[in-house]
Amino acid sequence: MTAYDYKLLIRESHLDTFGHVNNAVYLTLFEEARWEFISQNGYGLKKIQTSKQGPVILDVTIKFLKELRLREEIIIRSETVNYQGKAGQIKQVMLKPDGSMACEALFTFGLFDLVARRLIDPTDEWKKAVGIA
Repeated sequence: MTAYDYKLLIRESHLDTFGHVNNAVYLTLFEEARWEFISQNGYGLKKIQTSKQGPVILDVTIKFLKELRLREEIIIRSETVNYQGKAGQIKQVMLKPDGSMACEALFTFGLFDLVARRLIDPTDEWKKAVGIA
């Protein structure tokens, strides 16, 4: 399985009144990294629009371990850890500049047929996009 690293600078818009990244923003940042991961592997929005098949999140477990603060440059590491049947799991971690883990999340996801409105088996292109082919 292939891991993908996405570098990101924590900006003012990510912060809450406590001066650290708001809990809901973590999900947005993880999603941004997932989009880069699949786009870099040939499965961007244009592909989704033409194939009528795209990613859907089914479940998430998230652990907040350390604060992320303004102007920290972090790395979001994404890696598909398994894919059985129609659902897979992708593990994402946010790494602080010193290499310590700030957040860890495990997402259950699948490939969604936008016409039939249901999960489908992963295609070869989708497997490549999520780093398992």
